[in-house]
Amino acid sequence: MKILILGAGGIGGYFGARLIQAGADVTFLLRERRKQQVDSEGLKIETPRGNFSVQPRTVTAQTVGPDYDLILLTPKAYDLDSALASLARADGRGVLLPFLNGIDHLQALDARYGRARVMGGVAHIAAALTPEGVVKQLNDLHRLTVGPRDPAHAALARDFAALGTGAGYDSLHSDNIEQVLWDKWVFLATLAGMTTVCQGSVGEIVATSEGEALTRAMYAEACAVAQTEGHAVGAAAQTQALSMLTQPGSAFTASMLRDLQGGQKTEHEHILGALARRGKQLGVGVSLLGLAYTHMAVRAAQSRSPA
Repeated sequence: MKILILGAGGIGGYFGARLIQAGADVTFLLRERRKQQVDSEGLKIETPRGNFSVQPRTVTAQTVGPDYDLILLTPKAYDLDSALASLARADGRGVLLPFLNGIDHLQALDARYGRARVMGGVAHIAAALTPEGVVKQLNDLHRLTVGPRDPAHAALARDFAALGTGAGYDSLHSDNIEQVLWDKWVFLATLAGMTTVCQGSVGEIVATSEGEALTRAMYAEACAVAQTEGHAVGAAAQTQALSMLTQPGSAFTASMLRDLQGGQKTEHEHILGALARRGKQLGVGVSLLGLAYTHMAVRAAQSRSPA
């Protein structure tokens, strides 16, 4: 299986490096500056259990060809259009496997490539790219879940999941991958919404008199949107999510908060805005999600202001 990974950041860099360690045929499609860095220094990974580096094959948008069975998309949601533009020379037989937050990207990819070329994927990892170009895993969570959305790539989904079982991360296959995407979306929207509004960690939020109740209420709003859309979050998934969202003393925060505090662009439109808009269209009450989205939209506007 020939794999092309678009990007070598927190998701693409980490899981791609693990696959290379396991002997997989992996190539990275990178911007020129990142390509030069990886070519000269290697792809460096820092984890809580030790550090390692690999020396991967790399290409750019100008040198990539249509030679791949599977193309992993790992950009931020707001960079999807530019990422797809860089794939122009690679648009052959490859099936696309996106690991983006939210759900709207699937509709965009289906419209452009056809559903038979778009698998479903969910990445669970807390990782970031440091200013030095090192991919840093922030905790022990590292799981990829993949699954078919069309019979055309059912076998490929299982083969990729099997490939990951020997790559040093948790690799899962799901026959209902869109439900897995919804499960993550409602969890992530709550985590991002609460930690950005409160500017603090889960532990700091639930240590206040109203923090846990507000967290549970925001999560309930998100779950109501999912249920109305026909993707009700199961009891086990809800229990696991709420355990993480209300754990006393937890230092857990959303990457959206880290991006906000670092002055970086955020995915608030795709995680909070898209969910709040769906809820409003469906007649579901989403006042807390709407508040969290409004806060982030205001902060984004402020960051663009010359003042």
